[in-house]
Amino acid sequence: MSAQENNETKQQELSELLMVRRNKLSEFIAEGKNPFEIMKYDVSHHSQDIKGNFDTLADAEVSIAGRIMSKRIMGKASFTNVQDVQGTIQLYVARDCIGQDSYADFKKYDIGDIIGVKGKVFKTKTEEISIHAEEIVLLSKSLQILPEKFHGLTNTDIRYRQRHVDLIMNQEVKETFIRRSKIITEIRKHLDAQGFMEVETPILVQNAGGAAAKPFLTHYNALDEDVHLRISLELYLKRLIIGGLEKVYEIGRVFRNEGLSTRHNPEFTLLELYQAYTDYYGMMDLCENLFRAVAQNVLGSMVISYQGTEIDLSQPFERLTMAEALKKYSGIDFSGIKTEEEAKALADKNNVHYEKRHKKGDILNILFDEFVEDKLIQPTFILDHPVETSPLAMKKPGDPEYTERFELYITGREMANAFSELNDPIDQRERFEAQEELKAQGDEEANSVDEDFLNAMEIGMPPTGGIGIGIDRLVMLFTDSDAIRDVLLFPTMKTKE
Repeated sequence: MSAQENNETKQQELSELLMVRRNKLSEFIAEGKNPFEIMKYDVSHHSQDIKGNFDTLADAEVSIAGRIMSKRIMGKASFTNVQDVQGTIQLYVARDCIGQDSYADFKKYDIGDIIGVKGKVFKTKTEEISIHAEEIVLLSKSLQILPEKFHGLTNTDIRYRQRHVDLIMNQEVKETFIRRSKIITEIRKHLDAQGFMEVETPILVQNAGGAAAKPFLTHYNALDEDVHLRISLELYLKRLIIGGLEKVYEIGRVFRNEGLSTRHNPEFTLLELYQAYTDYYGMMDLCENLFRAVAQNVLGSMVISYQGTEIDLSQPFERLTMAEALKKYSGIDFSGIKTEEEAKALADKNNVHYEKRHKKGDILNILFDEFVEDKLIQPTFILDHPVETSPLAMKKPGDPEYTERFELYITGREMANAFSELNDPIDQRERFEAQEELKAQGDEEANSVDEDFLNAMEIGMPPTGGIGIGIDRLVMLFTDSDAIRDVLLFPTMKTKE
């Protein structure tokens, strides 16, 4: 039999199995047992609650609901495993206990069907905590066939496209997203306890600023205007600082029209917070404490393992300027570089590509990306970024070529970005205008002049510290996930033909 004939045979067999399921549903409906007419089911316990509290629940009556994951029919009695949000639990189903008609129905149920069960908790002869079923109700009929349990769902493309099936078949995937929720909850608890106020700002914006990224463009029909999806939360949150809300934060989706990789998804979740009357040193302390609190309260330890490497969050995070880090990890000394020409000559010497428009500070940033970033495994703050790459950060007093900005790196990845925020509206206008020049030279990620934001700054903005933390990368770290798609329930995928 050829491969094509074999595939056609499998498709025919599958079609027949799917038809059997639909026929069973039709039979149930004809008998007045349409599962899709059942509106609710009272659940008293979940699987792991029962297993973890057997001493108090032994012989107690419980009701659970979940999906049939396996069945063993043995004449007048059967065993089945049901999966709920917490895991699986075994059912012992006897004809003499649930009744002949119910048992006949139960034997027709398929893997994947959702049932409600009432019964008593007990242990089998093999000491497995189980439920002796006294009543079983079909709550939803599965008309598709789940992947074969032994091999699970391993095709990554199908896993990402059919996350609902992935969650059913792979318990570790479900655990990842449960942990993600706990991480975000812990972040909120930590910030709320420090007096921060959670707010919401616009997603559709006239001017997509606050970061170096290419925005998505869309059209607002009601106003007949083009608008962008936000690339950052920064500029609206700063307006709130100007308005007198001294500590604000937002956890929300942002959108950047960039490529897909293990670290990048065009829409992702960002935490940004701003605090009046502090600087980037205050943000370093806040950031360090936040990472420790989340690790301790979600994982139970500040020492974690990521892809086989131990990461110690309990020790003080190392602090290096960008120039210091470049010298430490590559031997390249940028401290003596005074001009753009000298910087470009240094890049040429080290075979690093740059563009004609790049200035001295841009070259330092390019050298850092090339030689340093992937070596920063343990938590490290990289301080004092060039002014050319930091249009919203305050210049360092006495050293205006650099800014009071840091990025946090862990496992060779940027985890946070923070500034002593620029609050001088005249300087900010000059920075925006310099960005406009870069945009005119073809830099699609450069910012534009934002007159509305400049007007807000002219009202008066207090000294402020601000930070942005990528939630998805944080979750990757705390769930030992190598790819960003593994921590996004529905990652961006190319449409199937």
